Amino acid sequence: MSHNILVTGASGYLGGTFLARWSSANLPAYHKLYALVRKEEQKEAVKAYGAEPLIFNIKDDASTRTAIIENKITIVYYLIDASAADTQVKIIEALAEVKKQTGQDVHFLQTSGAKLFSSHAGIQTDPPVADNDSELYDLQKRSQARWEPVGKAVSTNNAIIEAAVRYGVKSYIFIPCLVYGKGEGFGNQISIQTVAIVNCAKKLGKVYRPDAENYSWPVCHVVDNAKLYLEIVRNILSGNEIGSGKNGYYLAGSGTVAWNDIYTAMARGLAARKIVDSAKVELVDDHALEGMASVLKCPKEMVSLFLGGNCTLQAKHGPEIGWNPEYLPQKAVEMAEAEVDLILQHP
Repeated sequence: MSHNILVTGASGYLGGTFLARWSSANLPAYHKLYALVRKEEQKEAVKAYGAEPLIFNIKDDASTRTAIIENKITIVYYLIDASAADTQVKIIEALAEVKKQTGQDVHFLQTSGAKLFSSHAGIQTDPPVADNDSELYDLQKRSQARWEPVGKAVSTNNAIIEAAVRYGVKSYIFIPCLVYGKGEGFGNQISIQTVAIVNCAKKLGKVYRPDAENYSWPVCHVVDNAKLYLEIVRNILSGNEIGSGKNGYYLAGSGTVAWNDIYTAMARGLAARKIVDSAKVELVDDHALEGMASVLKCPKEMVSLFLGGNCTLQAKHGPEIGWNPEYLPQKAVEMAEAEVDLILQHP
């Protein structure tokens, strides 16, 4: 039996680019590609990518179970919620039922985030850890997150892995980082993190860095992010045994860049476009912190969670399965002014 695949988050920045790249990826044979949509008008958009639209309430357990079992879905790419595990566990249970009925291996991919593998989550940053490190699951289990939402999201990763092991489902934790570049999908075409930098600068008339330390963060162009999604499904469809479960972490990161380099490059772009008065980047003071918090709609103590922190996780797993990023990490700095223009065009 060939695989039936369900992709959620088709109208999102990451999911849209993933689907837009699908037809040109020359993937091995499969039976059907489904895309979850929320609105009738999105049906034609996903059909253009070769996907059959499905409309159901993914937060409703019965509807979700019915959709997966009746359509004999064997691969789920989950791109819509990294903060709670309830829905994902129900999907894993339904995949297990499909496996029982068909005898075919089933797979679940959770889209997570680099914050959960950073200083914000209490993960060691020196020495760096690689995404193929056999101790990474244990590091996450022992981690003490600085912020409750991060701790909850880390627990979500762990719960998904543990449920998948329990039900005989192969799971993968996909880790986007600071993603940049214009999305190629029909919906959202801009990143979240870079938008936050611009919005804070517009509010304050200046670019501030939230951390005194010169921290770094992994970066990835949105096209390379999509390519890793595709490389994982390519290997699954080929029947290759790649790392899964407790050994199934995949960082979509072409390398790391210092936050200060990102701030400085974006400040130059913002100054050139008269959004800020100066291209100088300053360390945040309490007044600026209050302003940034109001933009981000968070307590001022959590501003660094959105715009800073230290993540030294290294991407080793993707290259092992054939992923070859097109954009070197420095491109995130070189393309910062283009990123500013893109954001300003989509207020």
